[in-house]
Amino acid sequence: MKAIAALLTTAALVVAAGHAEARGCLKGAVVGGVAGHYAGGHGLLGAAAGCLYGRHRAREQELQQQRQQHPPQPQGTSTDIGQTGM
Repeated sequence: MKAIAALLTTAALVVAAGHAEARGCLKGAVVGGVAGHYAGGHGLLGAAAGCLYGRHRAREQELQQQRQQHPPQPQGTSTDIGQTGM
């Protein structure tokens, strides 16, 4: 019962913190909390670790989507090749 209360408290704090921070955290906290509970009664520790991992994964996926939408420009190329500037 304490694990459920801890998970709900964690979820409430994350939702209050804002959408950008919450992405991935809720799902990770639930999975981590359940796994931690069954792995030795460390539900709160599992929820915290799951939240951190979920946020990390969500950020990685966001960066990957940004890279796919806006590929980096090649370095060293210029449109004024051949002009001397004099």
